Amino acid sequence: MRCPSCDHLGSRVLDSRPLKNGRATRRRRECEECGARFTTYEAIEFRLPVVVKNDGRRENFDRNKLAHSLEMACTKLRIPRIRLEDICDEIESALTELNAAEVTSMQIGESVMDHLRRLHPVAYVRFASVYRRFEDAGQFLDEVDRLGPS
Repeated sequence: MRCPSCDHLGSRVLDSRPLKNGRATRRRRECEECGARFTTYEAIEFRLPVVVKNDGRRENFDRNKLAHSLEMACTKLRIPRIRLEDICDEIESALTELNAAEVTSMQIGESVMDHLRRLHPVAYVRFASVYRRFEDAGQFLDEVDRLGPS
């Protein structure tokens, strides 16, 4: 690992800590040449499937797009951001474990709805209204009825 201060190639690891449920490692290093200390991160590179959209288009899985959808559904609900990151991690992990070359946007949407149903009823209905393209208040009421008593 090259030192960011002097560009020397040698460094020694002072401390290593696991991050993200063991899927990443934070390392504190010291340059053998100039003594500068710096931090590096090491993470597993997952092979995620290509997402097949409803119209047949294909695009790479985009975690930022998933996170944005969750944030929109949870706006003003006082849900900790870390919980949304955990949901992204869980969905990403499930997609990786499929070992499939492709996954449909419908599969991802249903997974998001399952997570939001357990997280918060308002977030669930908000997401469902966009995902299922609600066109009238009756569709909202039907979805709320499906949730059952809270």
